[in-house]
Amino acid sequence: MNVSKSKPRLPRVLLVLAAVAVAASAWWLWPSPNSEVRFRSAKLEVGDVSVTISATGTLKALSTVDIGSQISGQIAAVNVDFNEQVSKGQVLARIDPANFAARLTQAKADLSSARAGLQEAQANLKNAEADFARKTELSARQLVSRSELDLALAARDQARARVTSARASIEQRDAAVADAALDLTYAEIRSPVDGVVLLRAAEPGQTVAASFQTPVLFQIAEDLRQMQIELAVDESDVGQIRTGQPARFTVDAFPGRQFRGAVRQVRMAATNTQNVITYPVVIEVDNADLSLLPGMTANATIEVEQRRGVLRVPNAALRFKPPGTETDSATPATGMARANLDLGDVVASLGLNAEQQTAYDKAAAAARERAAQRAANAAQRGPGGPPMMSMGGGEAPSPEAIAQMIAKRVLENYAEFTALLSGEQKAAFEAGVLEQLNARQVTLWTLEGKTPTPIKVMSGIADATHTEVRSPALKEGMSILIGTESATP
Repeated sequence: MNVSKSKPRLPRVLLVLAAVAVAASAWWLWPSPNSEVRFRSAKLEVGDVSVTISATGTLKALSTVDIGSQISGQIAAVNVDFNEQVSKGQVLARIDPANFAARLTQAKADLSSARAGLQEAQANLKNAEADFARKTELSARQLVSRSELDLALAARDQARARVTSARASIEQRDAAVADAALDLTYAEIRSPVDGVVLLRAAEPGQTVAASFQTPVLFQIAEDLRQMQIELAVDESDVGQIRTGQPARFTVDAFPGRQFRGAVRQVRMAATNTQNVITYPVVIEVDNADLSLLPGMTANATIEVEQRRGVLRVPNAALRFKPPGTETDSATPATGMARANLDLGDVVASLGLNAEQQTAYDKAAAAARERAAQRAANAAQRGPGGPPMMSMGGGEAPSPEAIAQMIAKRVLENYAEFTALLSGEQKAAFEAGVLEQLNARQVTLWTLEGKTPTPIKVMSGIADATHTEVRSPALKEGMSILIGTESATP
């Protein structure tokens, strides 16, 4: 019997067709030998760069006073309401004074009784002293016995003690009168400050019990034209915050409006919330139009540092490396790059007088001469150069150690200049020196023809979009590479 064998050929044909399709797709998708890499670039521009810290807090009055009652009783009248403006000494509420008036009347009566008792004791003392004087005279003539004289002496001393006791009783009753009168004045609850009533928890007819804890009946905020925000700032950021730094914030009540303030205080009272440490930072706020209310949630941004009118590049430029290169895009600045500092911008911000400016120009000229000499010496040594400094044990110094050594040397070179500065100017100058010494050396790329060319520059502060860069080779408007895109002509 003949069996046909033509059916298995169909799957083989399908396999061949699939292989051809895969090969065609690969050929179609494989880059052409003529394809080239196109670079994306951005212009080097002059602008502002800011370092900010964001946090959330609550708006509060500068001072909020809780007012209660120092006595117990029934509230007879309430004279103020929510949001009402009150002045210092104004009566906010009254407690029924009948009980306290009765206590005062009784205390005054007791005082009158004590004064009458003093008069009686003084009269008895006068009589006892006269009797003692007579019996002393008679005893001298032996007309009375010694025992009678002793009894007269004892009577006189007892009369004197009763006078002293009567006077003490008067003082006691006088204090009781003052206490009763004070309680009567406490029946009127007065405002201790000028301000606005935020809370009114008192109602006529309400009974106040102040025996164990003073109840809060009113809460008054002082002038709301000046307010504050208490921000909770993470411990990793709080070290950058200083008094006087500007701040911006928004509130949900006015989503399209931005308010301004300034850092007034960084408090040391840390808070631990689920192992997250935060510190209170107080922002003072001007609320002249009274649009901000106590209790509003504020989303604030503190401006830690800002550079105005500096050369800046998009942050993508610092991350970019052309294909096939292994250049490290960010390394600590070392050697001559750290020693040749450009302190012009730092000094310009100090507001120097003529004497200070002359001293700086002299020190800067000497620094440039030393830099030129170092450059000449390095050229004579050639690429090999001297061996790197060691910190002991054959180890090379860390970038931080190098920065500290160079900072000490730079400040010594400018010692005559810094001696003429005020404390604030000196601190700003030293901070500028340390900032430049701690700057990173980064590599930017630009095109020369169609070839990427590296440029070594020093980076400054950075925000979310841009980074400050400094180098004599950089010019405004220069094209800096930030990425690539493949294209086939």
